[in-house]
Parts: sequence; C-alpha cells; structure tokens
Amino acid sequence: MTQHQPHNKAITWFKTSSHGINTMLVACAMLGSSAAWAVDPSVKQLRIGYQKSSVNLVIAKQQKLFEQEFPNAKITWNEFPGGPQILEALAVGSIDIGSTGDTPPVYAQAGNKPLQYFAYETAKPLASAILVPKNSKITQLSQLKGKRIGVHRGSSSHYLLVQAVRKAGLKWTDIQPIWLSPADARAAFQKGAIDAWAIWDPYYAAAQVEDKAKVLTSGQGLSPNYTFYLASGDIVKNHPQALKGIIKQVNVADKWVQSNKTSTANLFAQSTGLKPNVSLTFIQRRPNPSGAAPLTAKVIADQQQLANRFSELKIIPQQINIKQAVWAGK
Repeated sequence: MTQHQPHNKAITWFKTSSHGINTMLVACAMLGSSAAWAVDPSVKQLRIGYQKSSVNLVIAKQQKLFEQEFPNAKITWNEFPGGPQILEALAVGSIDIGSTGDTPPVYAQAGNKPLQYFAYETAKPLASAILVPKNSKITQLSQLKGKRIGVHRGSSSHYLLVQAVRKAGLKWTDIQPIWLSPADARAAFQKGAIDAWAIWDPYYAAAQVEDKAKVLTSGQGLSPNYTFYLASGDIVKNHPQALKGIIKQVNVADKWVQSNKTSTANLFAQSTGLKPNVSLTFIQRRPNPSGAAPLTAKVIADQQQLANRFSELKIIPQQINIKQAVWAGK
C-alpha cells in the first residue's frame, strides 16, 4: 500500500493485516474521528512539518488520520531534514505544527522565535547514539578528546554530545564538532573524514545496519531524547481544540504501530526510501507506548536542564524559561 491509495482500501488492508486487533483499532479511529468532527470544524488548513524519524506522523500521513479529524481542512505535509528547519518554517508561518527532537525548540526560543510546545512523546534515550566506524580504536568517551565529531547543530544529538563530553570529564573545547546535516555526516563517516558521529534514528539504525558502525554510547543516562510537538501562535490562539484532536490521532497512529511493527517498517520503508530492516531496527527501539500527551512537570524540568546546560556553555545567547513556551492545554 502506498500513501496514494484511497482510504477505504487502507481500512480493508488494516482489517486483513492482524487478526482483528487492527479491525478494532480502525473502528476506534473511525469512531473517534467522526465524534471529533464537531471539535473544530473551523480549521480550514493544517500544514504539518515532519522528518524521517517522525514515526507516528508518517503513519498518520499514510492512513489519512488528520483528514478524518479535520474533514473541512486542507491537510499538507512537508518533510524536513531535521528539527531546526521545521521550527524555522514554523516561525515564518510556512507550517502550523511540527515534530522535533528536544534541542531545536531551545534554540528557537532563545532566538525569540514564536512557538508553543503542546505535546511530547515518551523519552527515547536508546534511539540516539554516538557512533564510531567499525574499525575504530575509540572505545570510551574520554578518547573523543581532540577528535572530529559530526553532529547536526541544534539537533537532539547536539545535546547528547554535550552530555557525553561532560560525562567524560572533558570540556566542550576539547573536541572538534563538525557541523553536518545527517546526509552529509553519513558520507563523511563512511569516508573516514570524521572520527565519530552523534546521530538519531533512523540515521543511527542505517549506519548500524549497513555500515556496521559501533555504538560508543547511546543516550541512556545522558539525554532523554524526547520528541516534541510544537504549534504556531495562530493555531494555539484560534484553534486550541484542534491540538487535542492532533494528540488523539497521533495516539491512534502509535497504537497501530505498536501492534504492527513489521508492517510499519514496510510502510515506513516505502515512504522514506529506507530499507525495511533499517526501519524495523529503529522501530523496535521505540518504547511501547510512544504516544503523545501534554507536557508534564518532569518533562518541562528535563527540557529546562537542557536549556540551562546550553546557556552555561554559551551555545545559546541567553537563559530561557521553558514553561513560558508551553501550551496551557485549555
């Protein structure tokens, strides 16, 4: 099945794919969406920014869940290489909502960009890592001193690298961060132009499976690696009920993913161009459940710690208060 198939065919595929579990999930999705039509029929457009790691949004796109939730709206999908680009698009009004890792919103808020956190997904510390080539002699974090490390500036892996350097007892100035997009970093990693690579899934899984990269450390104990959903001021101000509908459909997508990991990997491979075994590797790393919910006090505190660390290191120009950018959920 591809994303271009009519929705009734998608429903048929669901029913035949997993012995009744999915029939129930689809029925719930359909019941939920029909009930939600009255939630906010005034939403006329919804422009969504996502990336290859946005599993729930990729599935929501495939199965047209937001089209069910907002039948009066024109739904458009925009893929970006990373969170910083998504939040830039959000700031200039090119998209209405977006999904990113934990670091991009901190950069955006520090730059006085308009944004509102409205949901998060369960922490995924195992879904990011610092990798070294299969023949590397680097076996511990302290050996990163003086080394060239590929990382996407302002990404979740930027924070992972900051935390790893700190854990190793090194200073940030002890390493040589090489600012590269995931695609450019992968090429540099394969050619040996960088000594290590701080990266997130699915790029992490691709390097692990296809390049036999070794894991120097995962995010466990270093970075919670939250996924956040952020919205423009217009949606928050004029369509707050729509945010609840978005959260609901993200959770419909996640329930389906958790019950159909192999099928999800195949669908994901079709939509992203990744190999199914790469997709399955990182999908199996996701916690169960990995749905969306409004931010908790702990999540806000974890995000504040990230912001504080970055301001201490002068990576961002000023201290920020995360709570000021969190939707109150009303």
